[in-house]
Amino acid sequence: MAQFELILPKMGESVAEATVTNWLKNVGDTIEAEESVVEVATDKVDSEVPSPVSGTLVKIISEVNDVAEVGAAIAIIETEGEGAAEAPSAPVAEAAPSQTPTPAAAATIETEVAAAVSTATGGELIKSSNGRFYSPLVRSMAKEEGIDQAELDAIPGSGKEGRVTKKDIIAYLASGRNAAAPAVTSAQPQAPAPVKAAPAPQKAAAPTITPGAGDEIIEMDRMRKLIADHMVNSVQTSPHVTSFVEADMTKIVKWRNANKGSFQAKHGEKITFTPIIMEAIIKAIKDFPMINVSVQGSTIIKHNNINVGMAAALPSGNLIVPVVKNADSLSLLGLTKAVNDLANRARNNALKPDEVSGGTYTLTNVGTFGNVLGTPIINQPQVAIMAAGAIVKKPAVVETPEGDMIAVRHKMFLSHSYDHRVVDGALGGMFVKRVAEYLEAWDPNREI
Repeated sequence: MAQFELILPKMGESVAEATVTNWLKNVGDTIEAEESVVEVATDKVDSEVPSPVSGTLVKIISEVNDVAEVGAAIAIIETEGEGAAEAPSAPVAEAAPSQTPTPAAAATIETEVAAAVSTATGGELIKSSNGRFYSPLVRSMAKEEGIDQAELDAIPGSGKEGRVTKKDIIAYLASGRNAAAPAVTSAQPQAPAPVKAAPAPQKAAAPTITPGAGDEIIEMDRMRKLIADHMVNSVQTSPHVTSFVEADMTKIVKWRNANKGSFQAKHGEKITFTPIIMEAIIKAIKDFPMINVSVQGSTIIKHNNINVGMAAALPSGNLIVPVVKNADSLSLLGLTKAVNDLANRARNNALKPDEVSGGTYTLTNVGTFGNVLGTPIINQPQVAIMAAGAIVKKPAVVETPEGDMIAVRHKMFLSHSYDHRVVDGALGGMFVKRVAEYLEAWDPNREI
């Protein structure tokens, strides 16, 4: 007999770890090659991990609710044959751009030995301290946020054996870093500290709420907790600014009403406003490519591909953002097929990990819920997001050769939230205005 390590595979771009949610096989069960063995969940999507070999499950390494790193062994499968079988090397997970150090810094972190080092501010973060292991992702986030070893050791961990996870770091930062780090002692006399300005007040702890009679206590599900962490992290990372324009959608509404039946008959697809708005966004990104960027430390990553995320509501009330990859290479029909396919599979929880990662810009359609306006939160590590409101009939001034007149028009607000670290008001405002101009310039005789 030989033993094979079942490795947690790469779960998509920027995913470094996953939570084990359910074992589909028990110790002693027989497993066929390519048969699903365990269900895992990331902050992107839920998925199943199949076994690449046939055999018997003899050991479960990561139990339910454990957080496992990509590339780590999560179970042992006994197979036919002699000697210990080596698992194929797993692809190295890529950390989110906003949290990843430079390659040189990452190499330095990875080659550190787990020996005792100075815990003074500015010291290097180590893999193991006080009997607790720190993953590369956690150490990278701590370094980015200026958390030294002593402060990191003081953060409560919710992972296996008290490990600190990404969620623990986010929760700690959201709490205002109230946990006091252990004092650093030194045998050398300390020079008097220079006089500094009074520090900014820290965020007050959330007040304790006492439920009243008849109140219902609802525990957040896993996805809602991840969404909450993601939203808090985005607001803490990016200074948000939102610009608004109102687009005249009359030509598009009339064209769609006249062609939606024949479009579906010809192509087998329903044409909605989402791919039409997405097409205008893609054109505007080509005009203003500095919207299609991400920030990593003090550098700006200008993306070559235009991958447009589309926020989709799930039946549970939660939100997921599938991504149309290389959207600029698709026609209106191609965008329609991609949007419909992703939306349908999102509702059926059938998305793949790679289909909810890698976005460079996001569109959310708040008009679906009858809202005329919204101020969306940026989907990190992107730097901008657009919300399309409901299309509403209203009186408007229309310029004609005979003079101005009042007419009933179909109007829609576009809200553009952007990261003011790298997108100034001029760029953010011109971009959303250009999207509106492309929509208003719609050809009413466009072929389907």
